[in-house]
Amino acid sequence: MKKFCIMGFLLLLLPLLAACVSDFDGSRTGNDRELIMSYRMFNTTDSQELTVAAGDNIHVEITAERGQISLTIQRDGETPLYQAEEIASSDAFDLQANKDGTYTVSVTGKKAKGAISVVVQK
Repeated sequence: MKKFCIMGFLLLLLPLLAACVSDFDGSRTGNDRELIMSYRMFNTTDSQELTVAAGDNIHVEITAERGQISLTIQRDGETPLYQAEEIASSDAFDLQANKDGTYTVSVTGKKAKGAISVVVQK
């Protein structure tokens, strides 16, 4: 009987312990000109809308320490300006917007540790 009580207690405790695992542990700043994230654990999806004018430069910096991220930068309903899956290495690059509009930056992490910065520059 004592074994059944212990087993029952452990079965009840397991979901509670699993719920303590965080999908995001870090900092995030976002507005209509930038998305800046630094994370010790990123295991979810986050997005930010940026206001971009034609000819604006979008500067992207990715710091990958562990895990993988996927990044998409896309103007509403159009082909993505940039899209990459399972990024596991650090990189920095610039993109040039060819149209005015709202661009959505979507970042998905898979057990990722690192940082990402997407900044609109005139």
